[in-house]
Amino acid sequence: MLGYILKRIWAGVITMITLVTLTFFLTRAIPGGPFSPAAERKVPEEVIAQIEQRYGLDQPVSVQYLRYMGNLLHGDLGVSFQELDVSVNEIVARGFPVSARVGFVATLVALLLGIPLGIISALRRGKWPDRASMIFATVGISIPSFVLTVLLLYLFAVVLKWLPTFGLTTWKHYLLPVTGLAVAPIAYIARLMRSSMLEVMRQDYIRTARAKGLSELMVVLKHALRNAIIPVVTYLGPLIATLLTGSFVVERIFSIPGIGRDYVSSIGDRDYAVILGVTIFFGALVVIMNILVDIMYAVIDPRVKIDE
Repeated sequence: MLGYILKRIWAGVITMITLVTLTFFLTRAIPGGPFSPAAERKVPEEVIAQIEQRYGLDQPVSVQYLRYMGNLLHGDLGVSFQELDVSVNEIVARGFPVSARVGFVATLVALLLGIPLGIISALRRGKWPDRASMIFATVGISIPSFVLTVLLLYLFAVVLKWLPTFGLTTWKHYLLPVTGLAVAPIAYIARLMRSSMLEVMRQDYIRTARAKGLSELMVVLKHALRNAIIPVVTYLGPLIATLLTGSFVVERIFSIPGIGRDYVSSIGDRDYAVILGVTIFFGALVVIMNILVDIMYAVIDPRVKIDE
């Protein structure tokens, strides 16, 4: 087990180095720069040059890269080009807790609704609960989150005026963002759970459990669910990482001061440091969650052997 974990950590380190390198050079390849608006406002070139010198943007890209990697080894994600004297570490520390609150609730909703929907659909295969849940799953996966979010916002906030349109002050403020984030995961989890449950319910050990006189509820909960849920656990790793770091579109639409909104703003502002910092944070979270999910396999199903 220890050897496997170390291998996964090493693979994660290589992944992060590759991610940082690609993101760094791709941001520099984008036309324009963080201070291009200053040039459009006819700010003297000498002033722009001084600003770029302050942030080290006047040096060759290779030198900037080596300096950034050196700072990154010390946990320094750099300084924002748009927010004066504000570090990227502060931006992440400020935005992540907000995104995590919404993401945590959305993850719980996705699991609490998606898993039962998939189980009911599998146990009632071909009947109306199965058809209804699969229609919902198909629609939920097909509609982009930003389209669904705008529709919900227009219906419940503009037309009916039942819910607020921005912020996270009360529980009502969470309803629309959480719904916008959770619908697609609910649909995907329901489809995964249905397919997996249908396969498990055809296994011989399920027939044996029924032959021993166990109730259908005990057969499903004690024997079928533990094995059928493994594909959902696989999906859970990247899902948690994505929801905890916030949906870029949803946070932008509802003016939620999370890390997703900062990321979208940084792209438009060519804020290289924030783009890199948030990308690194998101990538690290995905890697960590995937490692934890791989370890959970052995806990959920002892038959799953981890090859070191």
